[in-house]
Amino acid sequence: MPATRLPDVDHTRLRLLLVDDHAIVREGIRAVLEEQPDLAVVGECGSGDEAIAVAESLAPDIVLLDLCMPGTGPVETIRKLRALLPSLRVMVFTSFGEDEIVRDTLDAGATGFLLKDAMQDELVSAIRSVAAGQPWLAPAAQRQLMEMLRRPEQPPDALTSRETDVLRLIAQGCSNKAIARTLGITEGTVKGYVSQILAKLGVEDRTQAALHAVRKGLASN
Repeated sequence: MPATRLPDVDHTRLRLLLVDDHAIVREGIRAVLEEQPDLAVVGECGSGDEAIAVAESLAPDIVLLDLCMPGTGPVETIRKLRALLPSLRVMVFTSFGEDEIVRDTLDAGATGFLLKDAMQDELVSAIRSVAAGQPWLAPAAQRQLMEMLRRPEQPPDALTSRETDVLRLIAQGCSNKAIARTLGITEGTVKGYVSQILAKLGVEDRTQAALHAVRKGLASN
């Protein structure tokens, strides 16, 4: 089934690509999202392969991705989409959330993980949060990550105490200005710490650093 391209939209709105192999599910999601003045569905796909094929031409800001679809698996789909569009945000929207797949999709570059039993308002809030670069994890996904964290782990590789403080505040959604105010340092110093953190963790942006902190149990400390 070929991907569905929807009419072009006002580029001031967040552009979403729906990826789910059930047309009726996509129809329901689209109906919810199109009620929001700041959101626009620019395309629909029934598989990860279709999404990869049309991502560059549709240029979505966010991909809403199911896990159970034919063809390329979700983890590889996320990696390929992020390689094509590095600024793209991916939110997993699925019916199940086993701990391993939660971890693997986040490691691949997903910014959010939401289950399909969520209320409409939660879906919209999650999309806006992900668009702003803030991680969004469904309570079930959070519980699974906490279960994983019960196993002893080493702290983030080579981070100093101050860098860990900065990372924790990044995970809480703080801007550089807010971090500087909280820690009593200059904004320029914060920027230096952020660059060092990204390099040490081997991640590309603040969002991935925040997800790393969530997985390490730093976000709520």
